[in-house]
Amino acid sequence: MFDHYYALIMAGGGGTRLWPLSRKNTPKQLLPLVNEYSMFRTSVERLADLFPPERIFISTIGDYVEAFQSEAPQIPAENFIVEPYGKNTAPAAALAIGVIHSRDPEATVAMTTADHHIGKVEVFLDVLKAAHELAQDDYVVTLGISPTFPSTGFGYIRQGEVLRKIEPFTCHIVDKFTEKPDVVRATQFVRSGQYTWNSGMFIWKTALALSEFERQQPDIHQGLETLIPTVDTEQFPPTLDKVWEDMPTLSIDYAIMEGAKRIAVIPVDIGWSDVGSWTSLYDVLNKDRFGNCSSNPDESKRIILDSRNTLIYSDRLTVTIGVDDIIIVDAGDALLICHKDHAQDVRDVVRYLRDNGFDDYL
Repeated sequence: MFDHYYALIMAGGGGTRLWPLSRKNTPKQLLPLVNEYSMFRTSVERLADLFPPERIFISTIGDYVEAFQSEAPQIPAENFIVEPYGKNTAPAAALAIGVIHSRDPEATVAMTTADHHIGKVEVFLDVLKAAHELAQDDYVVTLGISPTFPSTGFGYIRQGEVLRKIEPFTCHIVDKFTEKPDVVRATQFVRSGQYTWNSGMFIWKTALALSEFERQQPDIHQGLETLIPTVDTEQFPPTLDKVWEDMPTLSIDYAIMEGAKRIAVIPVDIGWSDVGSWTSLYDVLNKDRFGNCSSNPDESKRIILDSRNTLIYSDRLTVTIGVDDIIIVDAGDALLICHKDHAQDVRDVVRYLRDNGFDDYL
């Protein structure tokens, strides 16, 4: 039933809001943020019960390939689809889908992520099975995350009419995508019960994907038409370099999903977090009775006195006294201390470092 079903892990991002740990050479997906394994390794291993290694593909950039192969040696080398350089998710997805389609024209692909936390793995695998079934009817299927608060950091999907039920899930036509709203609109969305968060995970036949690129993004599709005949030949690398120069820099949401003809959403609670900031990491870590948490399971490495709702990420002895709602991240050569309310501002620090020549800390 799933012989032509493939997982595509998108693993090219950086994660600037998790500085000072997430950097060019140690991106977010290579960090052991939630458990003792990297986010990438965790993402690969949770797919193992549905996808054998030969049906798991990785989309990334050259700087990360060696590290990813070390983390997941079971993945065949030819399944690493490497962009010449980053151009956002639409060209990256098109490239990987084109390669998979050239090897299996009957393929259906589940585009997943390398750096998100999923707490309910069995539910996640079940909904991927349901999404595969729906995708066989030539729908682009996305997973909608049941919102737990009015986030302004995520895109939203409005659910339209019920399409069908694939037990225990209810599938809806997508009525509308809305990019990150302000807090008033986000609150209205959550209260209405008609919206889910956009997880960025999409399940579709490769043939349908290529037809959507042809219809909506002819420049990208033209590049694929040149590139696909060279897959698995010695002409592929130089052809890719040439084609990549003309690829537009677009997100998959903007380039394809917002204008797709047949798109469905399956609302689901999979214990999902994008772990996009220190506060979102705080939300998924285990806490003591005062709301404090630490990356280090060794209690002798932290002393917390009269402190509440505080995150400590450090390998050395760290002491807090009388502080609340604080984030402390020790990277050895850089130390971050900020209030939880300002965790999103960490990306501004990265911008400052970049603009002022602090390259060794990026």
